[in-house]
Amino acid sequence: MKSLHMVAWVLVMIGGINWLLIGIGGFVGADWNVVHLILGSWPTVEWLVYLLVGISAVYEIVKHKGMCKECSAPKSGM
Repeated sequence: MKSLHMVAWVLVMIGGINWLLIGIGGFVGADWNVVHLILGSWPTVEWLVYLLVGISAVYEIVKHKGMCKECSAPKSGM
């Protein structure tokens, strides 16, 4: 399960950085969609990447609390 969690986490980070670049590019009038820049000539593969990033985000939302050491650690009495 740890490897699935790590793959999902990496894909979520890639998606987040891609969205950050898309947003910044929107303000400066540029197209910085890295996934499209790399895979734009293969639309099916590009859509597959978007699909995997989205599935990874849902997986992390559902499973994160049980896997995260900080979220599942007992609270100290401060």
